[in-house]
Amino acid sequence: MSTETIPVEIADPTNAKILEISEDKLKGFQEDPLGEIAKQTDLEIDTVIERVRAMLEAGVIRRIRQTMLATSLAKGALVAWEVEQDKLDSAFNYLFEKDPFSGHVVTRTTDTVSAGSTYKLWTTLKVPQGYSLAKHCELLSPVIGAKHFRTMSAKKLFALGVGHMRRKKLEPGERADELAEPMDTTLVELSDLEWRIMTSLKREFEPDELVHNIWHARADEAGVSLDEFLTVARGLNEKKVVGRFSTFLEHVKRLATGERVTKFNALFHWAVPPGREIDAGREVGRHYCMTHAYWREGGPEFKNVNVMGVVHGTEKDRVLAHKAAIDQHLEEEGIKVGYTNVFWGGRSEIKPSEISPIEYVKFCESHGIDPDSMKE
Repeated sequence: MSTETIPVEIADPTNAKILEISEDKLKGFQEDPLGEIAKQTDLEIDTVIERVRAMLEAGVIRRIRQTMLATSLAKGALVAWEVEQDKLDSAFNYLFEKDPFSGHVVTRTTDTVSAGSTYKLWTTLKVPQGYSLAKHCELLSPVIGAKHFRTMSAKKLFALGVGHMRRKKLEPGERADELAEPMDTTLVELSDLEWRIMTSLKREFEPDELVHNIWHARADEAGVSLDEFLTVARGLNEKKVVGRFSTFLEHVKRLATGERVTKFNALFHWAVPPGREIDAGREVGRHYCMTHAYWREGGPEFKNVNVMGVVHGTEKDRVLAHKAAIDQHLEEEGIKVGYTNVFWGGRSEIKPSEISPIEYVKFCESHGIDPDSMKE
């Protein structure tokens, strides 16, 4: 079948079957990820390779990679920036195009004027171990014209996984029987060899790299044998710094096929009593609609919210119904919510945050900054 006739629509039954697994079901390091997709979908591996490659070439899948749990490898935070409306686009463009350490870049608004609604630009930020998040933000602030910024590091994670295709079918309130397990954000130190192999491990795949023996070329790139590459990768997995092997759909913009994966991106805020953050996070995180859920301190700018999470959907009312179900669930569990809000996503771009110390030194030097001055 020529590439012109291979279906790339997400509504195609074979593609939908593949995506329901490949988005977020392949946990940890996968020695044969494409073979595992084939196994779980009961499809031939050549069909899986053909379809995934075609969707990547068409831009329906925007990237394919073995993800790492960057919260265990680099200091990270959600950053809210207060930027005047007339500087918003230029600030957005700079952080997306010029700062390799800013990952998700999103404009957000609230339905009414409320706590934090003047913070219209939101980013995820990672800086390599040993360097300062605050100093990096202070470096960026005058460049993008930010009046203020608020960094919110995750103290615990309760949900982390996309799965947009699967979540389309969810009813509000659907949740796991068990509480979500809290995930730590303690930093893990790696050897030079582990960093080198991890760099090759996490690099995005080009279409022609999607083959049966997917790690062969990456081992060559890292300058080690395949056996050593796989051994080190398994070790990284045991250190709990490996996320999942994942195909990432273009879920914000309309696809080349005319389809939309999602339309609304909502960041939910809850303020729960101090000491109940983990209890609340475990309850929120068990709801299947949550793509992310974490304990972050919003501070007085955001009325001291401390539990946050993200939900996507194609209908605003449906997203709000998911939140209402979670609100009710928290009340039923005896967790008092003193304040809550929804920040709706607007313009959005996503890229992986750079976490390499080597790249941070290069970044500083390219800006005429002594890297040591950016250390904690």
